[in-house]
Amino acid sequence: MSKLYTAKDLEQLIKQGQSLCSVPADAKLTPMARDIMRKHKRSAPAGTAVSAAPAAAPAASGSSPRIHEPVLPRAEYNWKPGADPKTAAELERFFFSPEIQALKERICHIGKRIWSKGYVDGNGGNITVRVGDNLVLCTPTLISKGFMVPDDICMVDLDGNQVAGTRPRTSEVNTHLGIMKAEPKAKSCVHAHPVYATAFAVAGVTPPSCLIPEPEVFLGEIGFASYQTPGTPENAREVGALAKRHQSILMQNHGVICWGTDVEDAYWKMENTDAFCQTVSISMQIGGPKAYGPDKLKDLILLRKKLGMPDHRLDELKECELCDAGEVTVNTQAAGSACSCAAPAAGTSVDEALVKKITDQIMAKLG
Repeated sequence: MSKLYTAKDLEQLIKQGQSLCSVPADAKLTPMARDIMRKHKRSAPAGTAVSAAPAAAPAASGSSPRIHEPVLPRAEYNWKPGADPKTAAELERFFFSPEIQALKERICHIGKRIWSKGYVDGNGGNITVRVGDNLVLCTPTLISKGFMVPDDICMVDLDGNQVAGTRPRTSEVNTHLGIMKAEPKAKSCVHAHPVYATAFAVAGVTPPSCLIPEPEVFLGEIGFASYQTPGTPENAREVGALAKRHQSILMQNHGVICWGTDVEDAYWKMENTDAFCQTVSISMQIGGPKAYGPDKLKDLILLRKKLGMPDHRLDELKECELCDAGEVTVNTQAAGSACSCAAPAAGTSVDEALVKKITDQIMAKLG
C-alpha cells in the first residue's frame, strides 16, 4: 500500500538533509505536500533526478495497444459505519492518523483560498468535514481562515461537543451539523461572507433561475434561510431544513453556507454562488438579465441529476413554473400572484415581463 506523505513529512525530510527525490514515485501526497514537491522540482538544478511515475509497460509485440482509462479523482472521505473511535486513546490515535492529518491540511488550504478571495475578513467563516457516524472536523473560533495550520483544527460530535483539538471549536459549527444531520450526502460545509452573495442575503433577494447554465448545473436552486442568531439551535434547524433541497443557502442578514461531498466541492459551490450573484448584480445595471426558457432549464436540471446532484424542481413544479423557482426569497412573493404560466400583457415579451417582475421585486425589497 502506498505511503501517504503530508507537508510535515516532507518538511521533516528537508530538515534532516534528505532529498525529496527519495519520496517513492507511487507515494500519495496531500495537497500541501504536492505544493512543496512542485516547488522542489522547480528549484532543482538541471540534471537533478526527480521522482516520477513509472512509464507504462509497452504492449506485447503483435497485441492491441492498451486503452488508457482516465479516472476522475475523488476527495470524498468514506468511513466504516459503526466503527467510530470511542475511548480517549482511540480518539487521539484517529485524530492524528495520516488520513485525518491530510484532511486537516485540506481544510487549511480551503481556508487560505476563501481568505484570499476576500470571502472572509477577521475571524469570519468556518469549515467542517464529516469523518464518522458521529465525528466532524471543524475550524476553531477566533482565527483567520487564511493563516490556520493543521494543529488548529478541532473535532466535535454531531451534538457539537468537542472531543479533540487544543483550540475551542467555532460556535457556528451547530449550523453545519444541522445540515449534516438532515442530509447524509453533506460531508463538508463551507460558510463565508462573500460580498455579492451576502449583499443578496442582506437585501432579502435570491438570484433568478434561467440565466446562466453553470449555476443551474452545479448549484441548482439557491435556498434562502430567514434570519436567526448565528450559532443557535434555531439557526441550525432553519438551515438544516433547507439542506435536502439546496446545496447553496443564503442566510438572511448573515452570509452563505454551501455543502458538498468534500471540502473542495463545498468551496466550489461558494465560489459559484458569489460569481453568479455578482453577474446578476451587474446585469441589473446594464438593462436587466434576459432569461432563456423553462424548456432549456429542464435540460440543465436533467444534466444535474445525471451527475448525482439533488434537485427537487422537476418533481414538484410544472415546466412553466421552473423559471420562477428561486426567483425571490421566502415570504417575498405576493399572495395570489400568478406564476409565469400566465401569458404576459399584450405587446410585452416574456423576457421583458420577467425582467420587469424581477426588477420590481428587487426595488421593492430595497425600498
